[in-house]
Order: sequence, then structure tokens, then C-alpha cells
Amino acid sequence: MNELPNNPEKPNVGGQVVPPESYVTPLPPGPPPSGTGLGGLLQKPQNVAILALAVLLALQTWSTHARFNRLREDVARTLQKDNASNAETAQTVREVQEAAKELQVKVGVLENRQTEAQSQQAALEQMYQDISKNRDEWALSEIEQVLSTASQQLQLAGNVQGALIALQNADRSLSRSDKPQFITIRRAIARDIEKLKALPAVDQPGMALRIDNVISQIDDLPLLSDEKPAEPIAPTRVNASGAKGAAKAAPAAERTLGQRVTDTWRDWSHEMWDDMRQLIRVRTVDNPDALMLSPTESYFVRENLKLRLLNARLALLSRNEGTFRDDLSTAQQMLVKYFDTKARSTQAAQALLRQVQANNVTIDVPDLSESLNAVRNYKSKS
Repeated sequence: MNELPNNPEKPNVGGQVVPPESYVTPLPPGPPPSGTGLGGLLQKPQNVAILALAVLLALQTWSTHARFNRLREDVARTLQKDNASNAETAQTVREVQEAAKELQVKVGVLENRQTEAQSQQAALEQMYQDISKNRDEWALSEIEQVLSTASQQLQLAGNVQGALIALQNADRSLSRSDKPQFITIRRAIARDIEKLKALPAVDQPGMALRIDNVISQIDDLPLLSDEKPAEPIAPTRVNASGAKGAAKAAPAAERTLGQRVTDTWRDWSHEMWDDMRQLIRVRTVDNPDALMLSPTESYFVRENLKLRLLNARLALLSRNEGTFRDDLSTAQQMLVKYFDTKARSTQAAQALLRQVQANNVTIDVPDLSESLNAVRNYKSKS
């Protein structure tokens, strides 16, 4: 190619300025140069290589883009799974935190209980040490308390069996220690036991049962006002020999007219006498008012008798002999005054009450002063 002048704006042609179009050399006409177009590009090896490289680059780009899309989908799926796993993990963490809080509360409660148990254990150990140091004194104090209570029960309520059981338990407690210092106390307890065993027995349960039997029979006992007329007695006939019995009619041919008239008169007189016996009855009653009791008054008589017997039962259990005997005497008087004493049930009730009245309610009981003094003297010396 022709080189252009360095300063095309200042050509030096005859001292005049020449435009650029005037000094460009035109190309000669002819065919186009070789190597132009797709054929010309393919004729050069470097162009083929560039084209192949461009194709490979395009294929690589497409493959990379496809792999990138697949990778993005895999990453999206992985992220979705991770999000679900994270949600589950968060839920599990919350549950674990709540369980941990509950465990902390339970641990706090257990620690408090352990502290209380330790304090109780320390108190028990201290108590055990105190008891082990003064075991004999403690045992004697307990025996003294038991004997004192038994003595009060014996004097106030006459509870012989309770006092006897208390003495036997005290002797058994002293026998476990097996110490010779307690022999004096055991001797005093043995003497008191013999005194209580020598006392006469009072059958309180048996007496109470008899009173209960009488109370259960009161509603069935006949009152004087409840008595009804007796039923008519079957007429009896007297035969020719004078003996009473069921009359058998003799054949009419064997009896004479006089015998028939006599038998008829005798039968009629006996029937009339039986009727008169039903109309008129003679009884001896000390209290006429008992025959005129109304149904309401009869009910209250029975209930008052029950109350008297119940009071007697309470007095028996409390060893109040005065009240016991007064109530039984009043009950006997009521039976005689208002009830039919000829009836077997009334007589049985009176017999039961007499059996109860024959027993002693109270007895002279000894005190347990000998055993108590022995225990107190030993405590004062030790």
C-alpha cells in the first residue's frame, strides 16, 4: 500500500493546497483478491482452528450451562432438605430445652428433698445418740408413764385388765435389758401383778349381753292393757260315772228317756257355765291405771323401759354401781306395774334382770404405788 503523507492538509504542489481525494492513487480494475468469503476463510488453517475452537467453546459453554443448571437444581434440593432438617432440628432443640427445664425443676425438688432428708437424718442420728446415751433412763421414764396411766385407769374406771397388761409389758421391757439393777423393780411389778390376778372377775360383757337381750324383748312383752278375752272352751260332757271327757252318743235303743234328759240338762248347764266364765273374769291388779293405757301411752311405756335399761348398761360400763342398781330396780318395777307377769316372756326378762343384779359392778382395786415407787426410787438414785 502507498504511504500517506504525514501532513495531508499541507500538500506542496505548486504552492497550492490539494484536497486529499486528489492525491489517493486508485486501484486498478480486476478480479477480487483471493482469500475473501467463507471459502477463503476455510482455506486458511488458522481460520479452521479458530472455527473449531469456537465450536468447541460453544459446546463447552452449553455443557457447562447444563451442568450448572443441574448443579443448581441439586443445590436447591439439598437446601430444601437442609431447611426441613433444620426445622426438625429446631423443634427437637426446643423439646430438649423444655425437657431440660423440667429436669432442672425436678432436680431442684430432689435437691430440696435430699436436703430435708439429710437434715432429718442428722436429727435422727442426734436423737439416736441421745437415746443410746440415756437408754436406761428413757426406758424407765416410759415404764413410769405407762404405770402411772394404768394406775389412773384402775382407780377411775376399774380397768383391771388394762392395768394387768401394762404391768406385764413393763416387766417384759425390763427383762430385755437383763440388768441386775432392775431386779427390785421387777419384784415390785410381780407383786402388783399377783394382786390384780387375785381380784374377782367382773363379767361386764356377759351382763351387758343380758341387758341387750331384755331390751330386744321389750317390744314383744305383753302389757296388762293388751290382754284380750280368752277363746271359748270346747264344751265337755260328763258321762254316767261322773268323769269328764268327750261325750260319745250312745245308741238311742240303749238310753232311756231319763238318761237323755239328764245328759241334755248336763250339756246345757256346762255350756252356760262356760259362757259365763268368758263374760266375767276376776283379776287382782295393784295399779288400775295400767289397764287403761292407750296405744300411745303403751308405746311410751315400752320406750321408757328401754331407756332405763340403756342407762343401766352405760352405768355398768362406767362402773357406776349406784346408778346401775337404781335403773335396774326401776325397770323391774315397770315390768311388774305395766306388764303381764304371768306371761313366760315377762318372767324370762325378770329372771335375766335378777341375774344381772346379782353380780357386782365395782370391786375394791389396789393401786400400783409399789411399782411406781420402785421406779422413781431407782431414777432418783441413778
